[in-house]
Amino acid sequence: MPEGPEIRRAADELANALEGKSVHLVRFGLPKLRHHARKLRDHRVTAVETRGKALLTHFEHGYSIYSHNQLYGIWKVVKGHKLPKTNRSLRLLLQTDTHSAILYSASDISVWATDELDTHPFLKKIGPDIMNKDLHWRDVAKRLSDPQFASKSLASLYLDQAFLAGNGNYLRSEILHDAGLHHMRQPGELTKGEIGRLARSTLTLSSRSYQTGGITLATRLAKSFQSQGLSFGQRRFYVFGRTGRPCYHCSQEIERREIGGRRLYLCSNCQPE
Repeated sequence: MPEGPEIRRAADELANALEGKSVHLVRFGLPKLRHHARKLRDHRVTAVETRGKALLTHFEHGYSIYSHNQLYGIWKVVKGHKLPKTNRSLRLLLQTDTHSAILYSASDISVWATDELDTHPFLKKIGPDIMNKDLHWRDVAKRLSDPQFASKSLASLYLDQAFLAGNGNYLRSEILHDAGLHHMRQPGELTKGEIGRLARSTLTLSSRSYQTGGITLATRLAKSFQSQGLSFGQRRFYVFGRTGRPCYHCSQEIERREIGGRRLYLCSNCQPE
């Protein structure tokens, strides 16, 4: 599933193509949504926003499209009106005079009055967006110290969208490794220094992933690996997907765990229980 950084990059691309422009063709792939096309057609897009893994396309006349990519959804933006050849199911098409924005394969799509979005079942439950530029590490530290989260394991907390919206599987493993914390520890037992370190890692790695298109490795290390001819997938992560390979910090083998049916990766030396 795309995580906060990927959704934010998709939103940036959509914003470049749609913001300030009128949408002359609106097509919904799901029959239950097709009646909304008329109310959106020939209206200007004012903003494209993310809230965690949800993407919101706002129109000038007080309506918004809510979409969530879920596991398989993907946005594509192309110049002109010729659509790419694909076996994916078209779920939403927005066309301006110059661009086409297409959402494939997602099914969690709805149209809302913009001023009622805060009542959306998903949006009303989520915490701060990790990609929000105004979110400070002290805000994250404060949430880690909140009694409602204090007794959850970090493994559980870092997938909980009510804690921070936009976190996901790869960010969880990478953030906990960067902070040097075992996934079964709880916020309530962390020292003040550990909370601060975890809060900083949370924002640093999510921001780095956004800026680099999905790489959480430190820039110098990633560039070194690139110069050695390593593929994008081989130079992305510290621990995620690297079972049995040496930790970049201590050379111990990276381990994989299954927790609640989700993969988690760690270095047990750098992240002791």
